[in-house]
Amino acid sequence: MFQGPSEISLDSKGRLAIPTRYRDSLRAQSDGHLVLTAHPHRCLLLYPKPAWEPIRNAIMKTSGLDRQTTLLQGLLVGHADDVEMDTAGRVLVSPALRRFAHIERDVMMFGQGSHFKLWNPPAWEEQFSEIERLGADLVPPGMESLSF
Repeated sequence: MFQGPSEISLDSKGRLAIPTRYRDSLRAQSDGHLVLTAHPHRCLLLYPKPAWEPIRNAIMKTSGLDRQTTLLQGLLVGHADDVEMDTAGRVLVSPALRRFAHIERDVMMFGQGSHFKLWNPPAWEEQFSEIERLGADLVPPGMESLSF
C-alpha cells in the first residue's frame, strides 16, 4: 500500500529516484518492472506492472467505436511506458511523458494505494487549491459515513 507525498527532482537524464521506503515493495511486487502512463488530469501514473495489467486489460475490453473510450484508451494505454528500476532505484521518465505532464525537474509524488501519481509542483498546487475550495463538498455521496 503506497501512501504519502514525496518531493523529488529528476536527474539530468530525466530519471526519477523512487523513494527508498517504496523500493523493496516495488521489487517484491514486480521485480522492479513498472508502468508509467498519462492521466487525464495532466499528471502521470506509476504502477507496479502486475497492478497495471488488469487496468490495461479492462480499458482495452471496452468498445473502440465510442469516441470517448477511444480517447481514453489512447491516453492511458497509448502513453503507457514499460520502465524498470535500475540498481539505484531510478526509472526513466520519457521526454514525451515529461512534456505531457509539464514536468521539467521537480516532481510531487503521491502514493495512491496500488500506484503513484506524479505532478509538476504548480499543477499540484492548482489541484490542492481545488481540494481546499471544495472543503466538505469534496466527499462524494455515499462516502459520508466514512470516519476520517
